Amino acid sequence: MSIVRPFAGLRPPKDKVLKVACPPYDVVNSKEAAAYAEGNPLSFFRISRPEIDLPGVDEHAPEVYTKGLENLEHFKKEGILVKDAKPCFYLYRQKMGDHVQTGLVACASVDDYQAERIKKHELTRADKEDDRTKHVDTLNGNDEPVFFVYLARKSIDELVARLTAQAPAYDFTTEDGIGHTFWVVDDQADIERFQSEFSPIPVMYIADGHHRSASGSRVRELRKQRAGEKHTGEEEYNFFLTVIFPHDQMQIMDYNRVVKDLNGLSKEEFLKKVEEKFTVAPTGEKKPTKTHDFGMYLDGKWHTLTAKPGTFDEKDPVAALDVSILQDNLLAPILGIGNPRTDKRIDFVGGIRGMAELEKRVDSGDCKVAFSMFPTRIEELIAIADAGKIMPPKSTWFEPKLRSGLVMHEF
Repeated sequence: MSIVRPFAGLRPPKDKVLKVACPPYDVVNSKEAAAYAEGNPLSFFRISRPEIDLPGVDEHAPEVYTKGLENLEHFKKEGILVKDAKPCFYLYRQKMGDHVQTGLVACASVDDYQAERIKKHELTRADKEDDRTKHVDTLNGNDEPVFFVYLARKSIDELVARLTAQAPAYDFTTEDGIGHTFWVVDDQADIERFQSEFSPIPVMYIADGHHRSASGSRVRELRKQRAGEKHTGEEEYNFFLTVIFPHDQMQIMDYNRVVKDLNGLSKEEFLKKVEEKFTVAPTGEKKPTKTHDFGMYLDGKWHTLTAKPGTFDEKDPVAALDVSILQDNLLAPILGIGNPRTDKRIDFVGGIRGMAELEKRVDSGDCKVAFSMFPTRIEELIAIADAGKIMPPKSTWFEPKLRSGLVMHEF
């Protein structure tokens, strides 16, 4: 059973939404967020990345979290964000080229998360959990949603199609060419229909936003402890903000790797070792066209690597992932990268940046070799989550990213 709950969203008026909306906090650093918001006092980065208003201050300093709340109160006072009169659901459509995805904006249950009816596939870092927990607790609400996936249901598709045939509250295109359309679902019958349609769904999956989910759970525990006997389980802090998409509308792009050196090997020695586990062939193709193939850019030339039979366990959903095959058979044993989460010799490049970025990193001398990956499939993510296992780091790159600032969930 999946609980979805309507909420009275805090959101910008139609004439301000394009100025308010910004990328999610975790796809930019502080410097990039400051540059994006420069000259725009309405940018939601002033709430999600409030350190941009405190130059020179550590982004995790206590005054940064306080500044986020101060900016939020200013946005509310000035009518930059206005609260809806009643609890609603919302529908959010994104269009990127020919790709279209439409999700339900709702609150998910912390109880479902803690009972693993909301399934994870990534590990989280304590420092990032700490940051988002302080941020959300200080703001007294979820400022950014978690990206969820559920196994598509025809009846939900039909309900969404009917409601999105109506006039939207927002319809705009951002500087990256992605279209964003947003509807308010305030009719009580439609709200109850969504709840009844989601109720039989046994589990939902976190696609992107594991730290935001974990912080939602941690904030609930903090608030529950503070409330003591007054805690009922129905308070808004028992729920966190999500956008929930059907699995068959997901677009996962390649998440590529660049490595700074060959671990002391010459090019010839490196290739000889690679050939023990992979078939290596020169190619004009830069991107692999099927699973278990990899592109490799070395010394100005592209090669196709094909994993040899028997070099990985096909029955293990984690070991059979391309990111695992490359890590276990090349990055770790040959290049000495044992922990890609912490090793400074490896970097990751989202497929949205293209193959030219990989070539640039190697041709500049910044890196010695690059690997292009075949995208992880959503079915692989679901299989791993269902098995209670964890994907290797940087396995998935979902596009388009959810825009922040369209709606906020206050406690």
